[in-house]
Amino acid sequence: MTDAPCAVFDRPPEEFLNCPADRLAEILPGPSLFDLPGRDPHPLFVSTLLHGNETTGLAAVQEILRRRAARGFGRSLILFIGNIEAAAAHRRTLPSGRDFNRIWPGTLTPHHPLAQMAGWICDYVAKREPFAAVDIHNNTGFNPHYGCITRLEPKYVALAQLFSRIVVHFQRPLGTCAAAFAEICPAVTVECGKSGESSATAHAAELLEACLSVSQLSDDAPAPHDVDLLRTCAIVRPPAGASFSFDGTPADFLFRPDIDHLNFSELEAGASFGALGAGDARLDIAPGDGLDSPPDYFDYAGGEIRLSRPAIPAMLTVDPRAVEQDCLCYLMHRIGMDGARI
Repeated sequence: MTDAPCAVFDRPPEEFLNCPADRLAEILPGPSLFDLPGRDPHPLFVSTLLHGNETTGLAAVQEILRRRAARGFGRSLILFIGNIEAAAAHRRTLPSGRDFNRIWPGTLTPHHPLAQMAGWICDYVAKREPFAAVDIHNNTGFNPHYGCITRLEPKYVALAQLFSRIVVHFQRPLGTCAAAFAEICPAVTVECGKSGESSATAHAAELLEACLSVSQLSDDAPAPHDVDLLRTCAIVRPPAGASFSFDGTPADFLFRPDIDHLNFSELEAGASFGALGAGDARLDIAPGDGLDSPPDYFDYAGGEIRLSRPAIPAMLTVDPRAVEQDCLCYLMHRIGMDGARI
């Protein structure tokens, strides 16, 4: 399509099926959309490599394409391959680039060329009345596999449950792919653990097979024992310019070296995240659920960094680059299908 802001293919290049993420730039001209027909015209939309160093989604879709090369698709598939330049550099994003999971409708920078591209993709897919949308990611700490949704509606939860009984409801950050597609169809972000693990690829491929095979998603609310539902309430970051370490190196924040092992633990007030350095820096707490002023989740008495209220962390990491480009962690609480905190 000559007027498309990204490359559009009606079939993947032959070399694509076995091409590693860091060599995609050799066979694709840039961000690319594959529009693959199936017997059911209402497509599944899948996005991968929105972060260049999160490669499970690419491996999973390659596996699905190899499996179905001969028998075809029961449901049409529209596949978006995102930040191949960052993938070539084994980076989440390039230093001068944009985060491809912050450019979608709802973004704070709607006039950026990549945001225009993302809006065009949403419009392109919406015209086809999609069945569902799946955005596949990895993370750098120790986390279980889980799904993230922006709407507490049965079909959205049912989609996430095809991947995991752990489902996180989120409203921030803004401009994510899943949030944009949630305005069009049931949509989920799936977090597949660390990149490169064969079990993560198998799990993501299993989800895609299910989405391509099931005829509909349930309109019935799940039984409480069938879903572990949480809500992101706060996003935690070191303030801009602050230094931090995980190995005891002098810094403004001396985080404990095993901090990522706290992920998805039900922590009580007083749980330690580490200690302060010589200064008086404090962690930034941004809203995760739409509140303008989230409570302060930390106490710094005696130079220790401790939770001041119960919380369940996710995506804690000991990767400094991940902290700089995204955050230290998200803090969550359990909720019911009505959204009320449990």
